[in-house]
Amino acid sequence: MQPQITIVMASYNGARYLPAQLDSILGQDWTDWRLVVSDDGSTDGTRQVVTDYAARSAGKISLIEGPGRGATANFLHLIRQADPQGWIAFSDQDDVWKADKLARAAAHLSRQNGPAVYAARTTICDEALRELSPAPHFPGPFGFRNALIQACLPGNTTVANAEALAILQQGAAAADAAGVISHDWWVYQILAGAGAAIHRDAAQVLLYRQHQQNVMGRNDTARAKAARASMLFDGSFAGWLGRNQTALEAAADLILPENRDLLRRFGDLLTAPGYRALAEMRHLGLYRQSRAGTAAVMAAALAGRLRGR
Repeated sequence: MQPQITIVMASYNGARYLPAQLDSILGQDWTDWRLVVSDDGSTDGTRQVVTDYAARSAGKISLIEGPGRGATANFLHLIRQADPQGWIAFSDQDDVWKADKLARAAAHLSRQNGPAVYAARTTICDEALRELSPAPHFPGPFGFRNALIQACLPGNTTVANAEALAILQQGAAAADAAGVISHDWWVYQILAGAGAAIHRDAAQVLLYRQHQQNVMGRNDTARAKAARASMLFDGSFAGWLGRNQTALEAAADLILPENRDLLRRFGDLLTAPGYRALAEMRHLGLYRQSRAGTAAVMAAALAGRLRGR
């Protein structure tokens, strides 16, 4: 028998989009799941929508109180609510899942031994769910040297098995205390550091709705790429790296010995002057999923823009 999948959803003022997402979860080909929605103090009808669906879900949907500190803190809170004997899947409140989303993840994870995580692509849509384009596909390789400087696992597609969930549950408090900005980046980092098997499916498994309330939003347009590139040099990226580093250092016992050494040296890099930071980045073999992306981070390192601590 396959373990039950705990789907975790952080909600906040999502009443407008929630019914479509909840209907898509109820329509999954894979039926052995439960959904835990953690609400961060919504002032619209979000809580009532969830309560109404929960009432007719035969116990599959539940609503809990969120910590009230934003989406990332809410997801880290939710990780600790998942059944440690089962698997975990992350869900945004405003997407629409394709019927085979969980089944594809389960088919892959059921073949894995040890900690493993599945992610996939999305289909970028406008606010009315009209399809715009497929999200970029990253072919890999995936690992700690990539995870330290790039988020590659879209959180809304991610499913992790019980062994990987155990790692997440043990490290979540440290991530929360460090104030990590992106839970899905941290998930990639801690699991890659722990040596989990990482798979990113080329299939598009959900409709990713774009609207003004998106926490992150798409990253495939010229404007989005320019905005993210600017973060490399305005201190934002350095701040993210510093918080991630703090979270990982506090959970270093979960990471493989060779990756603990890599983490220590990466921490030194974050405080080094530009020329030394660039040299160490090259020596450590850190990379992003494109040559241009790697070159951009190297340029930021040389300019001293990774020195956020």
